[in-house]
Amino acid sequence: MRAALAGLAATLGLVAVLIASVEASGTIRVAIVENARGVELRGVSIEVNELGGCCPEGGAWRTDAVSAVATPQGVAIDGRRASGFRLTSERPIRVNGREYPAALEIVKHGDGLAVVNELPLEDYLVGVVRAEAGERWPLEMMRAQAIVARTYAAYHRTLSALRPYHIVASTVHQSYVGYVPPSSPVWEAVRATSGQVLRWGGGLFPAFYHSTSGGYTEDPRTVFAARNMPALKAIRDEFSTTAPHSAWTLDLPLADLSDILRRNGVDVGTIKAVQVTERSPSLRVSALTVHGTRGSARLRGNDFRRMVGYETLKSTLFAVAVDGETARFAGRGFGHGVGMSQWGAKAMAERGYRAEKILEYYYPGMTLGSLDDLERALLRPPTVVPASRGSVE
Repeated sequence: MRAALAGLAATLGLVAVLIASVEASGTIRVAIVENARGVELRGVSIEVNELGGCCPEGGAWRTDAVSAVATPQGVAIDGRRASGFRLTSERPIRVNGREYPAALEIVKHGDGLAVVNELPLEDYLVGVVRAEAGERWPLEMMRAQAIVARTYAAYHRTLSALRPYHIVASTVHQSYVGYVPPSSPVWEAVRATSGQVLRWGGGLFPAFYHSTSGGYTEDPRTVFAARNMPALKAIRDEFSTTAPHSAWTLDLPLADLSDILRRNGVDVGTIKAVQVTERSPSLRVSALTVHGTRGSARLRGNDFRRMVGYETLKSTLFAVAVDGETARFAGRGFGHGVGMSQWGAKAMAERGYRAEKILEYYYPGMTLGSLDDLERALLRPPTVVPASRGSVE
């Protein structure tokens, strides 16, 4: 028994050390490009270093332009080949039309390459808040957005501590615009909430958010098929009822819908009917059945939305009917509906609510805490309780 406890303590200690190596510096690694065959970067006096050691062709070098391509073994830049390269500069580096604060790393990713922006977590959050909320929205909404984005990022940083990067700069995780000028009011919102995160059950949780709820938020356990989802209570959201996309319609030809499903491995022939067969407590479509000339298929509502396209089918809070050769959708909201509605938070801020009240509204049961305090608790060496004399060893 003592040996098992000691082994457990050693394992937990190792995990803590690995997490500490990533988190102690307060940085985060953000993938701004994934699965690319090649990438062009521009800047001023960019210093290029081979990852893991000096370049045999002459060490580090400086340039204003970098052209990187994926190779079977790694990455090549100007004839130099390595597992990856690290780029630093005193000025932002431009990638795909956007500027990013250094450092950037170009690493092998699958059959292609990834560009990873490594920077302080708080600086990253400024780029997230500007992308997700803009800089003309009320300060209290931006403060709420900063806390939610920090919680989401810190959760993924811990979850992906041993991976090449922690989070993706897109709607896969959360959007990020890169460099933001010091004059932007977004900096004030992030600094005013420095280190603050949401906690659920004493720990971090994926604090999801979305554009607008359409009037009702959703329990994350009905949307995301993962065991670590908190039991976040769905609420009636009165602040999102007048937001953009609060109500929407979509007409989709049945022939197009049949092709969409076929490309995603669901072949029922030509679709003749679409039937909602199950709804969540917030009335979102949990499951639907499509009937075609070759049979029928039952699909999860979220899978159906993914197949059609998140921008096309704006949410799963919809009704659908077949009219002739067209499937007609009438829906509400934009996004998965879990957590904070960004347009709802904006409306609350415009009515005088502070960030803390906005978060209490959209995350009932959460508490507000310090990320530093939480990480110190996680990294504290585990206590091993000696076995009592009467225990079985």
